[in-house]
Amino acid sequence: MEYKIEDVTGTFQGQILKNLGNNEYVIKIDSQEHQLKVLSMNSRGIEFILDQKYHKVKYLENTTAQMNLVVDGIPMKINTNSKFAEIVYKNTGGADSGDAQTSLRSQIPGKVVSVNVEDGTNVKKGGVVCVLESMKMQVSVKSHKDGVVKKIKVKGGMSVAKNDILAEIE
Repeated sequence: MEYKIEDVTGTFQGQILKNLGNNEYVIKIDSQEHQLKVLSMNSRGIEFILDQKYHKVKYLENTTAQMNLVVDGIPMKINTNSKFAEIVYKNTGGADSGDAQTSLRSQIPGKVVSVNVEDGTNVKKGGVVCVLESMKMQVSVKSHKDGVVKKIKVKGGMSVAKNDILAEIE
């Protein structure tokens, strides 16, 4: 992932080595292993514990070139060509979160926790359509455009796979 903090630019390589369950992971950043516990992740940010230290990331705005974040009170910019930026952008109502035509698709596999709209509801781009839970983390799925919900394809308790159609929005 490429990042920029003020005038300092750098990169790091990261991967999940092991899923311990309960939102806990063993990850590798560059060559060092770390313990990660995700406390919450939603459209406003992420809270997590990394090696027994609490961290909070707040999303400010996304553009086609970068994401603007505040990480533990420090402003940070992440190039949107990073995998992290791609995941966050799609799960917080980014342009690629659904087809430009009508289909709003799930970007993750999971269980439908709630459906916030019904057929015929007017929605704005970025409005929450439903909430999914994956690996005990809840993610708000937002409308990819302004429009009217033509058809809700899911209901609470239902399991969905990545790329399943959640709603048709015209």
